[in-house]
Amino acid sequence: MFMRLVQLKIKREESATVRRYYEERTVPALQNTPGCLFACLMQSAEEADEMISMTMWESQEAAESYEKSGLFQQLIDEKRHLMAESSEWRVQLSKDLKLEYAPVPMDPEIKAFPIAAMTGKTEKDAAPGHHPGRMFLRVFSLKLKPEMREEYRRIYTDEIIPAFQAVKGCRHAYLLMPQGESNEVFSITIWDSKEAVEEYERGETFTRLIEKVKHTLTDLYQWKLNIDKRQGQTATTDDVKVEHYSMVTGRALHDK
Repeated sequence: MFMRLVQLKIKREESATVRRYYEERTVPALQNTPGCLFACLMQSAEEADEMISMTMWESQEAAESYEKSGLFQQLIDEKRHLMAESSEWRVQLSKDLKLEYAPVPMDPEIKAFPIAAMTGKTEKDAAPGHHPGRMFLRVFSLKLKPEMREEYRRIYTDEIIPAFQAVKGCRHAYLLMPQGESNEVFSITIWDSKEAVEEYERGETFTRLIEKVKHTLTDLYQWKLNIDKRQGQTATTDDVKVEHYSMVTGRALHDK
């Protein structure tokens, strides 16, 4: 399986319009796209103007075919007027040869990864269901020592996924590992609610899982973790990042 994350910066007052567009235009388009299993729109719990479209695919080839077909770019262009503007301005000549200045919309950031490990034994089991309700997305990114990628994958498969399955409120867990030489990995978990995530992050399971993988993380993070332990704090660096998103809308497409 393969996952695509498209991060959008939108105009804050247009969040309801973006949701309606996603339900009425994006989801039907993806439902007719071969290989797309699931699509949902998430809104950041920390930044109201940040949204993520998460799609799951049968294969990397299916996801790449969708992008190459031009449909993805068409969907982005149709809602570009809803996106926030960057600090860049475009200078152009008008029809009467006067200089005009126009702000440039911010392009979406696209991340696409093979799913290296996940809950569920089949694609249908692994994809979230039809009714998102209050579902909540947690994105946990880590930077590993280059030689520890396979060690981290083993720990995630053998120990972290079973731990998530035992945590109340956790529905799905996915390990995303970029191809190539990148040392960054992503743990994507889907929860029943924001409260379930907060309870997990306050509990001992989160601390225990960090301890299990601590030796695979960069030296910078390990140093910060040891300092924070003495001060009774939780380590946070650029090498470890946690983001939270509420699911705005979404549905499974695998039964089409």
